[in-house]
Amino acid sequence: MVRPVATAGPRVNSGRYGRPRAQRRPTSTTGDEFPTGRRGLTVSAGARYSHPVATRSASFAHRHLVGIADLDAAAIGVILDLADRHQAIAAEPVKKLATLRGKTVINLFFENSTRTRTSFEIAAKRLSADAVNISPSQSSAAKGETLLDTAKNLDAMGPDVVVVRHAMGGAPHLLARTLRCAVVNAGDGQHEHPTQALLDAATMRRHKGQLAGLEVAIVGDLAHSRVARSNLLCLTKLGARVRLCAPWTLLPPGLTELGGDLTRERSRITTRLEDALDGADVVMMLRVQHERTAGEAPRFANPREFSRTYGLSARTLAYAKPDAIVMHPGPINRGVELAPDVADSGRAVILEQVSWGVAVRMAVLELLTGSAEA
Repeated sequence: MVRPVATAGPRVNSGRYGRPRAQRRPTSTTGDEFPTGRRGLTVSAGARYSHPVATRSASFAHRHLVGIADLDAAAIGVILDLADRHQAIAAEPVKKLATLRGKTVINLFFENSTRTRTSFEIAAKRLSADAVNISPSQSSAAKGETLLDTAKNLDAMGPDVVVVRHAMGGAPHLLARTLRCAVVNAGDGQHEHPTQALLDAATMRRHKGQLAGLEVAIVGDLAHSRVARSNLLCLTKLGARVRLCAPWTLLPPGLTELGGDLTRERSRITTRLEDALDGADVVMMLRVQHERTAGEAPRFANPREFSRTYGLSARTLAYAKPDAIVMHPGPINRGVELAPDVADSGRAVILEQVSWGVAVRMAVLELLTGSAEA
């Protein structure tokens, strides 16, 4: 019996067990829709699809992020724009991108942290990177090993990013000059905390539209606050004006000179809370860092006196603009720098700051690893 010869015809794209495979949506620019890599989301024809990561351009030509002092307004804008895109991921059923697949991020924290370390870990995992957390009790630092030796040993294992928090100011800068991988400053002594300033700027931009022209009051322990220093640099570079308020005993010398002419022209110091709050668009409260003043003479009489003079209550908040928002980097000392009813009010955006922290740190990790795409 002669078998019939098959004639030429359309090739069937068979899947497993001979079943036809589902046809992919068109990817051509002439098609009706484009795949986004996310279920159920499409972009109409004629519209240019924008991936959730931004183009790495000359505006962000940085290998490390050790301080806001190293960034200009354009580089800050690149990070904030990318963070805007990543913020939307938190609302999706599957909070995952494959951008950093195969990358390793080490969180090396020598000081206590809840928000910063956790958000860096979540940021890395949402980008599909492998995240490794190391604390002092788990490292050889407890056996007398130096920070530099610890970091060099970790670098020998081939990580892509080391995120470091240390009580010594300048520790991230030391590692950045030594390690082959990217280094991110998660807070160094009383020096800087760049990603906190960036997430604060992102939160303000979300509520106020832009930072240029905003009046921002930063109140509390300015002497020991790395958050205040990074925010002063970041906000003035983006066009905001900053009022720094604290008792004289908690005011470091030369604070307004930190960024040269820029901070000198766009910031001022006052010791009166009402003066700092008058007409402010944003009020940022800082806690008193008792852990950094152990063994020193008291900077003020007692917490009750500090709260009465420099604490933010519903009464003192009335000096600010009616639509002013209240911020705090955390942790909050309720009843000291911030009254509970204000902390829990609709004007407080403290938990939004935490949410933006993940998005901003995703953007930072992506840019520093060179994984951002067009």
